[in-house]
Amino acid sequence: MENFILSFNVVTPLFLIMSLGYYLKYIKLLDKQTLNVMNSVCFKIFLPILLFFNIYQSDVKSSFNINLIIFSVSSIVILFIILCFLIPKIEKDNKKRGVMIQGIFRSNFVIFGMPIATSIYGEGNIGTTALLIAVIVPLFNLLSVISLELFRDGEINFKKILKGIITNPLIIASAVGILFVTLNITLPTFVEKSISDIAKIATPLSLILLGGSFSFSHIKEYLKHTVIIVLNKLIFVPLIFIPISIKLGFRGIELLTILLIFAAPVAVSTFQMSKQMDGDSILAEQSIVFTCLFCIPTVFLWILALKQLSLI
Repeated sequence: MENFILSFNVVTPLFLIMSLGYYLKYIKLLDKQTLNVMNSVCFKIFLPILLFFNIYQSDVKSSFNINLIIFSVSSIVILFIILCFLIPKIEKDNKKRGVMIQGIFRSNFVIFGMPIATSIYGEGNIGTTALLIAVIVPLFNLLSVISLELFRDGEINFKKILKGIITNPLIIASAVGILFVTLNITLPTFVEKSISDIAKIATPLSLILLGGSFSFSHIKEYLKHTVIIVLNKLIFVPLIFIPISIKLGFRGIELLTILLIFAAPVAVSTFQMSKQMDGDSILAEQSIVFTCLFCIPTVFLWILALKQLSLI
């Protein structure tokens, strides 16, 4: 019963905060333009500060796990390659192919990963998750561009991809955080307090904006594709990689981090990337909405199961 309550308390607040965002849009306190501007502010300012602060507070040496990094990266790449072969066999429309691949392998690791890890292990103890974000986020970006370009008949511009990765605010924040910890740079108390207060804004604001972005106007049209993405993203893929992780000996924050990579909902940036690269942006939007909704019970059950087995 204790594990049930803990799992419930970890996941339910995410749903309630997203619901608030949807309600604010419903009563017209949030509109599309406001959501776009605030999403940009959150991505460029609040989330990077949160990521920097989590790394700054952590013990990087004890958090660094090369085996975890190798397993996570290789698993994502293998999953991506398999999807590039399988999805074209079940979907003929090129605009949907890249979006479906991206929807299954790419997760909202930052917005969902950080708050869940913090809820279970506490602030200052999630350096493993924060450090892995610095590796996984650029990998997600690279593979997402490749998946969309493959089915756009376009030429993959690796120079542009590299520039996008290097200038990504999350990557910059991670690098600065690692630099501060490695060089033992200590922030003045008033600066640290300010950064700490700003970091606390990132998660609730991100979830409110995510809820405000929900749209249910194309359910019937994309039902088949959405079901395929949701089932694979939230159930089948974790069912493959979580047991493998356990078999390899990953436990605690490491196992939780792997769970969040594979069982978290589709990344919000999937929509904008699909729109910019001639993918089916409506399908991308639907995959974000429904994986966010259905991940509440599935992530709850995953956490409960791993807690019951004393693995996290």
